[in-house]
Amino acid sequence: MDEAFTIGEVVNGFREALPEADVYVYDNASTDLTAEIASSNGAIVRFEPLKGKGRVLRRMFADIDSDVYVIADGDGTYDPSESPLLVKKLLEERLDMVIGSRTLISGRTGHKNGNRAFNIIYKWLFGEGFTDIFSGYRVLSRRYVKSFPTRSTGFEIETEMSVHSSQLSLPVAELPISYGERQTGSVSKLRTIPDGWRILRKMLVLLKDNRPMAFFGFLGALLSSVSMLLGIPVILDFIDTGLVERLPTAIAATGIAISALLIFALGVILDSVARYRIEQKRLAYLNA
Repeated sequence: MDEAFTIGEVVNGFREALPEADVYVYDNASTDLTAEIASSNGAIVRFEPLKGKGRVLRRMFADIDSDVYVIADGDGTYDPSESPLLVKKLLEERLDMVIGSRTLISGRTGHKNGNRAFNIIYKWLFGEGFTDIFSGYRVLSRRYVKSFPTRSTGFEIETEMSVHSSQLSLPVAELPISYGERQTGSVSKLRTIPDGWRILRKMLVLLKDNRPMAFFGFLGALLSSVSMLLGIPVILDFIDTGLVERLPTAIAATGIAISALLIFALGVILDSVARYRIEQKRLAYLNA
């Protein structure tokens, strides 16, 4: 949305770099001349009135039928001339996603530090595989796109895309790319604190949905530890005196222990549900 300062150059860049490709621009409730400029430069313009990058990609993946998808932001920070290299790697190595890993992230310090921190968190929660999970420059296969449920609404969509490939163990790769400064007049839509919180919350939701045993197992282990810290002194006192002198503490420890067992059981049940959902995604992937 509101990329009138850069969209013409971006469209022309991709038309030159990928002359056989159709260039689509999705206008996300812009208030300037983004749509008009994109259309005048040869792009196919479509509209998504509900704001949010995730909503745009959901509409885009549903509308467009192709063998290869190249997605990039319209702010001019990604170099269109590098797209053939990403496409070539996807096709030659028969991959499902190639991410342009930004070698130098420009912009506010909060964005750069946040990107580093979230990449570390991602590796801890979902495993190795990526060095730049927030890159908006990606090339995707048809099988990837048609098996991706796309539930996110905002900037957390890149995290969900990365988790989808990790969840299904899809063949993916990264290629280093350049990342430029925004042109004067082009303003970033990313808000460091609010969007950072949304992304962190989304990571935890994705962990709960895709690895419920890890999520609920951690909570259960934490409650079990608290129960033991409260209960062991009560048990030792009972051994020494034969009396339960701290009855409220004993009741609290017992209640927390029961809660921990219930959470463990919930994790086991949801783990079975998550495995079924993964199989459904795998079938959608194979049938695309």
